[in-house]
Amino acid sequence: MNQINRVAIVGGTHGNEFTGAYLTQKFAQFPDLINRPSFKTVTLLANPNAFAAGRRYVEKDLNRCFLKQDLQDPTLNSYEELQAKSIQNTLVSNRDNQADFILDLHSTTANMGLTIILVNSHPLNLKLAAYLSQINPLVRVYRCSFKSIEQNPFVNSLCELGFAIEVGPIAQGLLKATLFQQTEELVYAILDYLEQFNQGEILSNNETLIFYDHLLVVDYPKKPDGTIFGMIHPELQDKDYQALNPGDPIFITFDNKTIIYEGASTVWPIFINEAAYYEKGIAMCLTQRQQINI
Repeated sequence: MNQINRVAIVGGTHGNEFTGAYLTQKFAQFPDLINRPSFKTVTLLANPNAFAAGRRYVEKDLNRCFLKQDLQDPTLNSYEELQAKSIQNTLVSNRDNQADFILDLHSTTANMGLTIILVNSHPLNLKLAAYLSQINPLVRVYRCSFKSIEQNPFVNSLCELGFAIEVGPIAQGLLKATLFQQTEELVYAILDYLEQFNQGEILSNNETLIFYDHLLVVDYPKKPDGTIFGMIHPELQDKDYQALNPGDPIFITFDNKTIIYEGASTVWPIFINEAAYYEKGIAMCLTQRQQINI
């Protein structure tokens, strides 16, 4: 990629994540905030029906509807499945309006700060993530790369360049001015970086990137019938991106018994106690802290 001509900012992929939804509305109202001399920036409210209802989704999680085979399957016709196909047509299928970079804005109830979520290891994505983490100490980078684009169900599967921004903690269905403003400033920093890239002003010097590589997900302690009998231990709650060592408390049962982490090595949990993940059977994601030169 020698030139970025079109950037898409997507919000409201989950309808009750208001930060991204209202930011895209603000940018649509004031397009001069996001346009840069060398490229055009467009906005997209991804799931308007869910946003209007204040729900994560209407029938199915939209951010799990972008598998290549699903987009090509004419029999899949739930609201979100059709919406995913429409988004693909809007951002990809029309060559004249094709997005070269997709920025998908999310929020979380977990204590994630400002998290960049990489779904691949494209050099420009890595360099941009490194730059953002250098200029803002609140930025962390989570990599959940897929072996192939065919295995990626997220909006960002539509474009090799770009990533999601996950901000929190914030409850579903509300706005926090501080997080809103921090996310907005991060978007501007990304757009400014891409403008510099187009102008050939980005230096190719080696940079260090610290990121958190996805290992696995951990479910809540459950009975055979699927009901949970424990919750996140108080010593772990809100400790996203902090080291979890073998023997550390991880859950506490409803009868006050502590369950410890029994892994063989230190991990760094994220998405701890994310409200939307109860239905997915995810209490947290475990990651490995990595450092690379790029």
